[in-house]
This record gives sequence, structure tokens and C-alpha cells, in this order.
Amino acid sequence: MMLRQQFQTAVSLIYPSACVSCGAQVQDDFGLCGQCWSKTEFISGASCDSCGCSLPGHAPDGERNLCDGCLSDPPPWNRGRAALAYQGQGKRLVLALKHGDRTDLARPAAGWLQKAGQDLLRNDPLLVPVPLHWSRLLRRGYNQAALLAQALALRGNWDCCPNALLRSKMTPSLDHKSRKDRQTLLSDAIRVNPRQAARLTGRKIILIDDVMTSGATLRACTAACQAAEARDVHVLVLARVNGSVTGREWPSNT
Repeated sequence: MMLRQQFQTAVSLIYPSACVSCGAQVQDDFGLCGQCWSKTEFISGASCDSCGCSLPGHAPDGERNLCDGCLSDPPPWNRGRAALAYQGQGKRLVLALKHGDRTDLARPAAGWLQKAGQDLLRNDPLLVPVPLHWSRLLRRGYNQAALLAQALALRGNWDCCPNALLRSKMTPSLDHKSRKDRQTLLSDAIRVNPRQAARLTGRKIILIDDVMTSGATLRACTAACQAAEARDVHVLVLARVNGSVTGREWPSNT
């Protein structure tokens, strides 16, 4: 242990830690500098217990705090949490991870996910990332949700199954699509990997994704987990599109 600490100290002297957003020197590895941190809207305080979006005021003691959307159209999963609001600096970080080959962001993002989902991560959960279709995975080279799930699993020694779910149907980009269109396109697009089905049975599942928009993709994933007789299904995402937004503002969940 002492040798490891000495090695890490030596490395830090040669390669000082840098802010993952702007590159400025910081004290801790894989963190944000003060300026970038202040520009990043972390979701804290009152939030929806189902989708994780930020809510005004304070959460009522002993009661579930739900947004209007989840009250009118309750999601099929049990509870949901999000670390960031998908806007400003948070949006830039998510897009860098998703489309900018910034796979190094998965490690700090896992820390933010752990803090946001600390109440969900109890009682031996199985972390399951939202899948990509093989053709999109081939083009991108990685599944950002799987990177987040694996990095989070390492932080708390949680069980993770990166290939528990399969996206068996290639869907077009979900950009500019309405909630109804997204749900239609994703119908029967996601299923349980037959080789991993037994790992889901009777387990507490936490679905991991980078962004929740309409929730259509996570609904499809939840249905697949429930078909495999998972005990409970929860969702934990890096960023949440907050409030009432138009379809053209929604990022793609693919």
C-alpha cells in the first residue's frame, strides 16, 4: 500500500491533475476546477423520486416527491436519480463523453453518479447499462452507458452486467422525436440477453444511462428486466433534461 501511494505521489508530481473540462490544474485526479464546478448544475435538494429532475422547494418528509410528468404518466420503474441537469456545462460534458471520444470522463462521472444514487445503491444491486445496437457500437467504438456502469461498479465493488440487455432492432436517431414517437420506435427494440437472463431474476436492477429525456428508452429497458423477473428496477442517469422541453431540444438516447 505504501509503495502504491508513493508511486501515485510521484506520478502526480510529473503529471499534475487537470480539470476534465478545461484542463486547469486541480488537486484531485479526474475532477473539475472551481470555475467549471460552479458552472455545472448538479441536481441537489428537491428532485423527482421517479425521474430525478430538479424540483422547486423542499422534498416533503416521508413522502415521494414527484414531478407533474411522473404524476400524469408514472414510469414503470421504482425510483430514479440524476446527477446533472442537461444544460450548460453539464450538457457539454455529456456530449464530450457520448460523441467526443472523451471516455476518460466516465471515471469522474461515476463519482457523481454514486453521490446522486447513494440511496439506490444499497442492498446488492446489479448495474445494467442501456444497450446500443451493434452497428452503432461498431461506429462509435464504445457504449457510454456501459463505461459509466463499469466505472461506477469499480467504485463500490457492485455487480455489473454490461451485456445484460440487447438492442435487437436498429432504430433511427431519436433527435426531434416526440415522446409518443420515441416509445413507438423503441417498441420491442430492447430485450434481455438470453445468456444473462438468470442474473437478472430476483435481483435489484439499476439501469445506467448518460441522459434521460422522455424516458422511452429506459421504459423499454425496464420492461425487458421485468420480463426477466427482476425484483425491482431503478434508474440512475448522468444527466436529466429538466422541465417541459420541446422535442427538438431533446438529445438522442442512442
